[in-house]
Amino acid sequence: MKKMTIVAMAFATMMAASCGMGTMGTTGTEKTSSASTSANGGLGDVLGSVLSGGGVNAIQSVLGLDKMTKASLVGTWKYSGPGCAFTSEQLLAKAGGEVIASEIKDKLLPTYKSLGLSSSNTYLKLNQDGTFSAKIKGTPISGNYTFNESNSQLQLQGLLLNITCYTKRTGSNVSFLFESKKLLSLLQTVSALSGNTTLQTIGDLSKNYDGVRIGFDMSK
Repeated sequence: MKKMTIVAMAFATMMAASCGMGTMGTTGTEKTSSASTSANGGLGDVLGSVLSGGGVNAIQSVLGLDKMTKASLVGTWKYSGPGCAFTSEQLLAKAGGEVIASEIKDKLLPTYKSLGLSSSNTYLKLNQDGTFSAKIKGTPISGNYTFNESNSQLQLQGLLLNITCYTKRTGSNVSFLFESKKLLSLLQTVSALSGNTTLQTIGDLSKNYDGVRIGFDMSK
């Protein structure tokens, strides 16, 4: 039996046994092509991480299962670390489970550190009137925003920025997540680092993992 089939079966068994929840629907639209498991250290590690992750933990790394409202987004959110989520439970399981989401954050951390991102120079303030102000590595940005509660998409529009991100509640914090290419473009534009090879990590993640969204975990 193929490795991915084994992982899928293990995940299905886990979900069926977890709180009687049964099978849950997907939230993403991407094709579920194969994702690499070699970085996990072998099939045994993949199975172990999936089975030990639990249904509750898996929800923490899947978009759309804990939707936010516009009112809950209002406020000032400060950078606290890398963020990551998958577009569906199937893609999370195929990649290797909750442990992979954690490993992706670990891979992003050195890149973010090299860019100099911190809570003091990177934040997003969303106002009740639909305007926003932000800084990314100290570079100020402002404009207007719209939020679609049905699909958790946040659209930011300004002179230096016109980009869509996805919001994900993580406890009392919020993750603002992007398609990897859009995040790469954002960091290159705002930080004027288009020739910085340290950003290659962001591009590599989109090649190795299917349906992943990456960005920033932020807290008030």
